[in-house]
Amino acid sequence: MKFSDLALNEPILRAIEEAGFTEPTPIQAEAIPTILSGRDVLGCARTGTGKTAAFALPLIQKLEDSWIAAREIRVRSLILSPTRELAIQLHGNISTFAQHTELTALLVHGGVGFDDQIEALRAGIDILIATPGRMLDLITRKALKLDQIETFVVDEADRMLDMGFAPDIRKIAKMLPQSRQALFFSATMPQDALRLAGSFLRKPKHISVDPVSAAAENIEKSLYYVEKNDKFALLEWVLKQLDYERVLVFCRTRRGADLLTERMQKAELPVAVLHGDKTQMHRQNILEEFRAGETPVLIATDLAARGIDIENISHIINFDLPNEPETFVHRIGRTARAGASGHALSFCDPTEKSYLRDILTHLGEEPNVEEEHPFHSEQTMNYSGRVQSKHSPEHLAMKHSKGKEKTWRLAPSERNKVHAKSDGPKKNARRNPKKKLGSE
Repeated sequence: MKFSDLALNEPILRAIEEAGFTEPTPIQAEAIPTILSGRDVLGCARTGTGKTAAFALPLIQKLEDSWIAAREIRVRSLILSPTRELAIQLHGNISTFAQHTELTALLVHGGVGFDDQIEALRAGIDILIATPGRMLDLITRKALKLDQIETFVVDEADRMLDMGFAPDIRKIAKMLPQSRQALFFSATMPQDALRLAGSFLRKPKHISVDPVSAAAENIEKSLYYVEKNDKFALLEWVLKQLDYERVLVFCRTRRGADLLTERMQKAELPVAVLHGDKTQMHRQNILEEFRAGETPVLIATDLAARGIDIENISHIINFDLPNEPETFVHRIGRTARAGASGHALSFCDPTEKSYLRDILTHLGEEPNVEEEHPFHSEQTMNYSGRVQSKHSPEHLAMKHSKGKEKTWRLAPSERNKVHAKSDGPKKNARRNPKKKLGSE
């Protein structure tokens, strides 16, 4: 099948060709005709399969076919994205696909001033790409109205839920016209996502072209058993051994990412760090340097696990294993994009064995264990017990419940009955310093 078989207009086909795309992916081939027909869509496909183009191409065509002159504070379509980075990437893709049309697109997100965004909205916009928080702020400032929205898109819906945006999405959906079309796309579809979709989708067509949360088959996965204190040295050794183009290293926490970056910089490795404590401008500069290959190793938290589309990432390294298998799939999905091959290396210390078991069960495959490295730990590999990480759900639950256990006390009249003389000496009996137990 070709894109020309999907009834797309010539200006869009020209943009697709210039972008280097030749054939639609399965999610695109099924979603584009459905969206063009005006039906709501609930789409699920693993990361890296082209979900953005699946809704962007028909959205652009529908807006172009019904294009009218812009009116003040009017927005014709709304795309919600969970993070600034994803919103910026979406805006870039939309601009590429709509370059030969008269449509206007605006990006709004936090971390920058309101003035330019408000000024652009006054002229009217065809496509608004926004993060939920900033969009609600603009509505509060009466700089934005949603009463003329024709198409509403929620992208990376499962990530929206992870970040606590479900109430915001429901609030925004209630502001939209009843006649609008709604599109809901996600890499995974947990029950919470289905409930959220059900709150505003009307008789949607369910499109699922890949197993939920399945990892790409063209990713070579390797597992390194290591003691926790040897992880820094192992990463340094691996980076000096690998023949890589770009490497994305995942850490669990911001503090851990900063410490790891400091250690690798001391080893004179070309690394940078990306996490939520960086300013928006700094984060964009870091991503651009990584994309250009100026800093070929990027250490990041899961901020970079979802939707960041950077070509030629040859290796993913899980310095810390995630505590959810779906997050593991999203992480390694940053490599092997658009049919390319890639490598995913995962470090596992004793505190992460339970995470590893869940990940392997989810993937349904045996690990390819790398033993030929100076930090291989047979003890970790053979360990079958359960050491709880301080980030594990069990540890967090125990921490939250600490001090909440019920304490049972006997009534005053019952206390002396616990250790009667006839029972003999009791190990925990209250002792009278002047009189030994059992003595007359």
